[in-house]
Amino acid sequence: METAFTKLVGVEHPIVQTGMGWVAGPRLVSGAANAGALGILASATMTMEQLRAAVHEVKSRTDAPFGVNLRADAGDAAERAQLIIDEGVRVASFALAPSRELIARLKDAGVVVIPSIGARRHAEKVAAWGADAVIVQGGEGGGHTGDVATTVLLPQVVDAVDIPVIAAGGFSDGRGLVAALGYGAAGIAMGTRFLLTSDSTVPDAVKAEYLKATVKDVTVTTAVDGLPHRMLRSELVASLERAGRAKALAKAVRHAAGFKKLSGLSWAEMVRDGLAMKHGKDLSWSQVLLAANTPMLLKASMVEGRTDLGVMASGQVAGVIEDLPSCAELVTRVMAEAYAVLERLNGLTPPQHLPLPPHPLGTLPPPG
Repeated sequence: METAFTKLVGVEHPIVQTGMGWVAGPRLVSGAANAGALGILASATMTMEQLRAAVHEVKSRTDAPFGVNLRADAGDAAERAQLIIDEGVRVASFALAPSRELIARLKDAGVVVIPSIGARRHAEKVAAWGADAVIVQGGEGGGHTGDVATTVLLPQVVDAVDIPVIAAGGFSDGRGLVAALGYGAAGIAMGTRFLLTSDSTVPDAVKAEYLKATVKDVTVTTAVDGLPHRMLRSELVASLERAGRAKALAKAVRHAAGFKKLSGLSWAEMVRDGLAMKHGKDLSWSQVLLAANTPMLLKASMVEGRTDLGVMASGQVAGVIEDLPSCAELVTRVMAEAYAVLERLNGLTPPQHLPLPPHPLGTLPPPG
């Protein structure tokens, strides 16, 4: 299925596996890439040396295009961008808007730049700065998220920019892909659905927690780092929400020290990143400090399997996922479902007095 997105990045299917910290490692990324989707490697929890090794491992597992997700506000964002350029990575994705200068530098080197955004004005800004495409995440999405539903946000962005738009937040199957195409998107991005595959390295006990969750078991809380964060309900989340400010800050200090050791950052570099995080946001220093909770609490679950000590970022769609296919099985299923839906829709012929307007994607290929 060829869309503006597939032509832009050179993948077979209009599907993106998102860059989830501690989850989107070489095995998952190469599995998604070999299935014909765009796999994105999560780098925020890696040192530079670990990132280079991970890129090399993905290359050893696949010849297909893939991407690397970067923190635009990290102190070493420019160095990581240069690594992407040097290694010939096809796509650079960003959870926050990269600067105009960083976009230009990557584009001049032939890298496709795809920021993730959660508001129309952000999409307009990065499009004006030269971004090649945008991933639009509605409030249903996992991790840090907004409060506007994908079905409301997506058409706003499609109407506002003239670059390919990839829809994220609430997608898990072929029906969702067709719905996104109907809104004018050029593809879909899925995080939780790819987390719940056999290619994901997330421990089986953690995957079991996701599979047994209902839609109502996925909540949004500010208790982890002071910002809205969508995750599975758990006793740990409840205890964080009950904890007083002093207790929460004491935990954050311990986690900050742990993340310092893990990341190799100095205290000065962590303060610098904290200042970058505060820029343009109404965050207190306590919230910045609490942000150190996120990588360590996620690592406890996603790597160590300790659901009692860690949090489980999740999209609402976890409540409707029931199995653990491989990436290849998942992508094949999504595309087969999408073509089946399109085939049914092809039978809905409009009356002659009501001609169809041109579709923003042009003519879609016939089912099959």
